[in-house]
Amino acid sequence: MIFYHLISISIAYIIDILIGDPPHWPHPVRWIGTMIAFFEKRWNHGGLKKWKGVAMLLFILLFVFSVVLLVILIGYMIHPFVGILVESIVISTTIAQKSLREASLEVYHPLRSRDLVEARKKLSYIVGRDTDSLDESEIARGTIETVAENTSDGVTAPLFWALIGGAPLAMVYRATNTCDSMVGHLNDRYKEFGWASAKWDDVMNWIPSRLTGIIMLIGKRPVSRGYRNGWSILFRDAKKHPSPNSGWGEAAVAAILGIQLGGRNYYKGIVSNRAKMGDPLYPIQAEHIVKANSILGKTVFLFLLFLWMGGILFDLAFAWL
Repeated sequence: MIFYHLISISIAYIIDILIGDPPHWPHPVRWIGTMIAFFEKRWNHGGLKKWKGVAMLLFILLFVFSVVLLVILIGYMIHPFVGILVESIVISTTIAQKSLREASLEVYHPLRSRDLVEARKKLSYIVGRDTDSLDESEIARGTIETVAENTSDGVTAPLFWALIGGAPLAMVYRATNTCDSMVGHLNDRYKEFGWASAKWDDVMNWIPSRLTGIIMLIGKRPVSRGYRNGWSILFRDAKKHPSPNSGWGEAAVAAILGIQLGGRNYYKGIVSNRAKMGDPLYPIQAEHIVKANSILGKTVFLFLLFLWMGGILFDLAFAWL
């Protein structure tokens, strides 16, 4: 079965590269978001908010897993080729390499043309921080951090879980990530109700984020000081991020490009000082966005190869046993 998963993952990778996520097509994440909003509106008040949040998360994950599993099983019952095709399509909806690249380049193009107003506007679509007064370097930093963090969240993590459990588990990951994005915040409204969503998202991202950071450095030699310094920066700085997982991608990209990510951000006028990652060997410029996308593309391709190697070794070990 893991061989079917590998074929499905590879086809999904190609589908995402060629088609991506057309904005007017139906998408499972939108349906999941509607369910989350339904429960949040009705349950996020009164007492026992934390347990209501746990119940919401469990219901959504079990519902998503069951529906996708049923669809996939029906496909394989018709014919293995049908099952692989259906599974490929479902997995492709859980990854967003093309969308991530396009969103970052929508910031890059006006930034390169010195249209800071438009660049700030496009950046505001993909980050939560205030963008109204950012200069070129800060706009580029926000974009690069988004690409670095979402290389795992948006692409490699769902592929990892697709190898483990096919399309059902890939969609469970995407549902978890969506729950965290919508309610997993440390503010008065969500800190209790979204507690389970945030913690479970941390669990599901723990292995993929670290694999992604490591593969980033394997695939792309740091522009200066060599690999030894790059590994040093990765393991020194990844743990500085407030998220237990997001720092791996950001620290790896910073090490490769010879720039420093992190620093001061504003959220609705409130300052947030994030730990700095990487050494500032070069000033951050718009062109670093293109280089970050190059890291994204190579990392995902190498991650896919890693999954194939791991899957084949697992099958061989299982057959031998």
